[in-house]
Amino acid sequence: MTTHRMSKRRLVAGTAVVLATMLSATACGGDDGKAKTEDKPAAAGGFNAAIGKVANASTKTGGELKFVGTQEADSWDPQRGYYGFMWDFSRYYARQLVSFKAEPGSKSTELVPDLATANAEISDGGKTYKYTLKDNVTWEDGTPVTAQDVKYGIERTWAQDVISGGPVYLMQVLDPKTEYPGPYKDTSPDKLGLKAIETPDAKTIIFKLPAPNGDFEQMLAMPAASPVKQDKDTAAKYGLKPFSNGPYKIDSYEPNKSMKLSRNTAWKAESDTIRKALPDTISVTFMANADDMDKRLMNGEFDLDINATGIGQAARATALKDHKDNLDNGQTGFIRYAVMPQTVAPFDNIECRKAVIYAADHKSLQTARGGPQAGGDIAPNMLPLGIKGADGKYDPYGVLTNDGKPDVEKAKAALKACGKETGFKTTIAVRNNKPVEVATAVSLQNALKQVGIEADVDQFDGAQTSGIIGSPKVVKEKGYGIIIMGWGADFPTGQGFSQPLVDGRFILQSGNNNFSELNDPAINKLFDDAIAETDPNKAGDIYKQMNQKVSEAAVYLPFVYDKTISWRSSRLTNVYTSDAYNGRYDYASLGVQ
Repeated sequence: MTTHRMSKRRLVAGTAVVLATMLSATACGGDDGKAKTEDKPAAAGGFNAAIGKVANASTKTGGELKFVGTQEADSWDPQRGYYGFMWDFSRYYARQLVSFKAEPGSKSTELVPDLATANAEISDGGKTYKYTLKDNVTWEDGTPVTAQDVKYGIERTWAQDVISGGPVYLMQVLDPKTEYPGPYKDTSPDKLGLKAIETPDAKTIIFKLPAPNGDFEQMLAMPAASPVKQDKDTAAKYGLKPFSNGPYKIDSYEPNKSMKLSRNTAWKAESDTIRKALPDTISVTFMANADDMDKRLMNGEFDLDINATGIGQAARATALKDHKDNLDNGQTGFIRYAVMPQTVAPFDNIECRKAVIYAADHKSLQTARGGPQAGGDIAPNMLPLGIKGADGKYDPYGVLTNDGKPDVEKAKAALKACGKETGFKTTIAVRNNKPVEVATAVSLQNALKQVGIEADVDQFDGAQTSGIIGSPKVVKEKGYGIIIMGWGADFPTGQGFSQPLVDGRFILQSGNNNFSELNDPAINKLFDDAIAETDPNKAGDIYKQMNQKVSEAAVYLPFVYDKTISWRSSRLTNVYTSDAYNGRYDYASLGVQ
């Protein structure tokens, strides 16, 4: 998950009871002309009230939920969207066979049935997944959602020349040789589509995997596995108005301006144990100025930032001083880091890479990102805490034991060991549209200078990321020895976070994310072993080993386990952060008062 996805945790006991009493009183009606306590808006809830628990718990329906943001979605098409906030928001109109549990924090990562009657019936050594659809799941026109609709929606991903930009895990798992041409180019006489998916009737769907993958259901919980009704498919234009099978339908949409949703009257609440569907309407407003957005949030014009990027620096002090009860300071599931490509000298030598790791000033890097609150906790390794196998105390380079300070002595010893005793020159690559990343690059530049490493900072066009740092050829040509980046899990497992970063088989010539070009057969095999393991705890043990080997390779310099300071309006009810959605609020559960 790229940093665009950020755009993957902690109610006073009596609040819910008081709130319920207030709501009951309001529902009873009556007006004697005096102001009543039950007519007042809900209390903000308190600092961190929505982390690990529910703030302002309520089942009250009605009202308009008002989102605001500075970043449009990459697409609202379920098969094309890859931004994290889009995945969270799309659940208003798109459902999947299985989805994440509507619970706070780590409980949210449990997969539960959505369109299906139960989680998969798995057989054939983990290669066959069978589902039965519920009886009362419908489209916005009242027609039933069928197994064929689910299959067709998934098949759209294969049309990469038309439906591009979304995750391709399902393609890789179901059709590793990419033999299926996609639904728009399928000229086979039988028109049965992707052979790996069978639909013997309208209620049954069976997936036949060429090889087991313990995370397959995680992939089916992505928007990319949402059904699409074939006669409503407008191909590349589908993202302008996806046809809904969720509790809301899109009434109007002006890209980069606004979106409005209202209740889908064909949706049946009894068919959906995940979505609360509390508001009557939902609106999204897009604006260019982030500082203006923060001011308008604090003025009560909007309820929350759809992008979940956190209160900006200009408004942060005011927010913490005057509106602290409206703030949550939680983990996002992202790691911010530097990575050293092994193709760029002298980083083909592990000792030169270790010199950078030891010389880095982690306290300064944390400060550059906004400090412990707005930046995050110092990270000693490259696996986020919400993933099985993660160990926040695993500290191979003594970052925590040294309280984040540079270890100049070890840095100089490593320089000597790599034959660069007096230091060397290199270039740090950083996106020019990410000021906080530029600040971390400067911090690292200053720390490296203390041990004789002279690093130039090259700010490249952030909009061209995939063709610049995502191109191993360009990285080598430009001599980018250090790249500043961030990453969050596509789904909460070691495969969902780490594989694109460190599995050598994921090195791409364009759109590459394995910037270090790490290709260790032992690490690659650990991924194969973990993926084939159907027990998530056992898989976690394997990912723990993988993470240790990545640290031993010394290609990554993790900065922080990312945190944000998020705003929730006093009108919001049923608010909590979800680990499944990288620490964002669970949008599908929100209400307003």
